[in-house]
Amino acid sequence: MKLFKKLALAAALSSFAMAASAMSTIDDSDLSQVSGQDGVSIAANLNINIGSFVYTDTDATGGSISHNNISITGSLAATIDIINNATFVTEAQGAGSVLGVIGGAGAPAFMPTGDVVKIAVPQITVAAGHELNMSVASIKMGHSTASFGSTALNDIKLQGTTAYIWAH
Repeated sequence: MKLFKKLALAAALSSFAMAASAMSTIDDSDLSQVSGQDGVSIAANLNINIGSFVYTDTDATGGSISHNNISITGSLAATIDIINNATFVTEAQGAGSVLGVIGGAGAPAFMPTGDVVKIAVPQITVAAGHELNMSVASIKMGHSTASFGSTALNDIKLQGTTAYIWAH
């Protein structure tokens, strides 16, 4: 009987814990009154290495060219926000529009009808030595070990870039 009382007490205490952590629904009208931080910010220090990118000509006399040890390094920051359709239309079609979408026969099928995810690279200053760079260590033809040299894209600026995502 003593064991039964302990089990009953444990069950009662656990039901209080479950009741205290229960989730409840909230109406849209109530949710619209809630305020808080909007959006998400992402900062990344890129250190990407691609072993090789090889183009092969499948023609009978074809050959190949390989770009080896491709490296992408540097800092990148972005913001992600959900904007409503009216804001998107203003940005996409308004004066100084970011997309240059002005309408036409295909525009209604292309344009979103609901909310849109906006991804933007903010206008920030990146510390020296953290600029976005891309390099290719060697470029080789076919199965040769001789290299044509290397290439580099330095101080790539993405600030001000904006992308939008929506379902259709």
